[in-house]
Amino acid sequence: MSELTLTVMRLGFLAVLWLFVIVAVQVIRSDLFGTRVTQRGARRDAARPQQTATRQGQAPPQQRQQSGGRGRRGAPTKLVVTEGTLTGTTVALQGQTITLGRAHDSTIVLDDDYASSRHARIYPDQNGQWIVEDLGSTNGTYLDRARLTTPTPIGPGAPIRIGKTVIELRK
Repeated sequence: MSELTLTVMRLGFLAVLWLFVIVAVQVIRSDLFGTRVTQRGARRDAARPQQTATRQGQAPPQQRQQSGGRGRRGAPTKLVVTEGTLTGTTVALQGQTITLGRAHDSTIVLDDDYASSRHARIYPDQNGQWIVEDLGSTNGTYLDRARLTTPTPIGPGAPIRIGKTVIELRK
């Protein structure tokens, strides 16, 4: 082999070695620090739909509901964590499924030893009512101190307990 070939092979091996070290450091860093949990303020979430609606020339959500929109009067508009490590976290209910668990891709990531990675989900049905469903978790999901075995409708103010975390739907 020529000297040039050996030098290129050594440099290539060195580059692959450094790439491996960088990837290993990133994996260790993500394991140590995990995913950053952001507090979702009620004021910021409430202002965002109004801003996008007025930009598109539509009425704000409150006016659409009063004028016969899809939302019902008295229907919950946000999901609030009332107990646990995420106390005060608010998620606006906009008709999408909300997943709860320890998995990093969950809507609300629970840092709780009693929560499963895919613990529960909350979703709207065709009538606009919200349903909570346990996704086969080990320690269970509780609605008003009763363990859920089937998808169950939930009303505003009903506490949903997952380990040490308590969540409520609010207006």
